[in-house]
Amino acid sequence: MIGTRALAAICAGSALSLAATALAQPTSPLPDAAPGATPAAERIAVTIFEFRSSLPNVSGRAATDMFKTALVRNGRFQVVERGRLNEGVLREKQLNAGGYTTGDIAQHQLRGARYVFEGIVSEANTAEKQRSASIAIAGISFGGASITDSIAIDVRIIDAANGDVVDAVVVRKPIQSKETALGIVGAALPGVRSQGERHSQLAPDAQLASRTTESVDRAMRAAIEEAVETIAGRFAR
Repeated sequence: MIGTRALAAICAGSALSLAATALAQPTSPLPDAAPGATPAAERIAVTIFEFRSSLPNVSGRAATDMFKTALVRNGRFQVVERGRLNEGVLREKQLNAGGYTTGDIAQHQLRGARYVFEGIVSEANTAEKQRSASIAIAGISFGGASITDSIAIDVRIIDAANGDVVDAVVVRKPIQSKETALGIVGAALPGVRSQGERHSQLAPDAQLASRTTESVDRAMRAAIEEAVETIAGRFAR
């Protein structure tokens, strides 16, 4: 029979073997940016500088951030930071080089971008399409209108090796607005109508109008996401 000490030694040896096996297993990589995304080693390194916008209600910085997010979520590209290096990556490298942080990040080079994207919010057409209609019955009027504005973005793809503009994408998205109106002539109200024609000139009028407009940011994000999908499809050819 196996003695107690021998059994304990066997159990301890088995535990050490299992621990060593677990430590030898490679750590799980970070999940892909999106289901079915291209493996990290096969992604195309790209970067983007600030979107330009001359429109007062459209922020170029917001468009840039939306574009970066869309590129990452697409999973086809490896996005490298260039716009805010001094605020993040280079600062960390400086701290590491000075011995203030652990690790060896100061010894590693930044990843080079193969392509550079340049974007511009190129146009915003106000009231590109308008439709309106109204009807009046017994002093009560109903009206409505539909107004379609539009916003467009241009994205140019530049080869970082030689500066050539190798492709360009233009996407336009509509911005929908709807208006409704209700009007009541005072003479049509029961209490006023019963007083006869002598009060008709003093009869009050009531009007109610409302307007709903689709967000410009939402339309811009939709245009950016479509542009990124188009660019990814062209790279896949």
